[in-house]
Amino acid sequence: MADSTKTQTAPRRKNMRSAEREKLIVTEAVRFFAECGFEGKTRELAKRMGVSHAVIYKHFESKEALIERVYEHVYLKRWDPNWDSLVLDRSLSLQERLTQFYISYADRVFEYDWVRIFVSSGLKSYGLTERYLGIIRTKIIRPAAMEFRYDCGRADDPSPLTEDELEVFWGLHGAVFYIAIRKYVYGEPLEIDIKQVVARTVRNFFKGITEPGPARP
Repeated sequence: MADSTKTQTAPRRKNMRSAEREKLIVTEAVRFFAECGFEGKTRELAKRMGVSHAVIYKHFESKEALIERVYEHVYLKRWDPNWDSLVLDRSLSLQERLTQFYISYADRVFEYDWVRIFVSSGLKSYGLTERYLGIIRTKIIRPAAMEFRYDCGRADDPSPLTEDELEVFWGLHGAVFYIAIRKYVYGEPLEIDIKQVVARTVRNFFKGITEPGPARP
């Protein structure tokens, strides 16, 4: 049964500064869109906040502008710039680098709001999911694939990365993220140690791509 407090009108917040009100709208919008998806109406959001519908549009010219701010708040602000250099740090093995990255990544993004907004944005074609996956592709997937070439003795290979090479590391990314999907979208009660599961997922991935397959007859 849904929490009845979610549908009640919040008490009005008076005498707030403009910047504080705008920040509050974004904070409330994050949870609202996580619960209702992007099809949720801003009028209902205003009702939950205990303000008039016009208050939201005083700070945001459109629903799309509010969604853009939600994207910045939920996704861009959580990106750790240290991750970029971590993937390229050859003082560690590629397996160690990706293990550290995905443990840190899971710690930051495995949350109800983040996961559900990510899925909702993909279904509603607001372009947020595509933009975020573009960041993952540029900063994680492509560098990891290039580093794997280096490990395989192909550092001087001038040919562009193939989609097959990239897909291998998308597979790893998807395997890690599916843990969050099961918990926050499917509602499975996962009683697991996320760090251990992520580390094992990365370890099994590298075992699979580095061990030779069965001999062909």
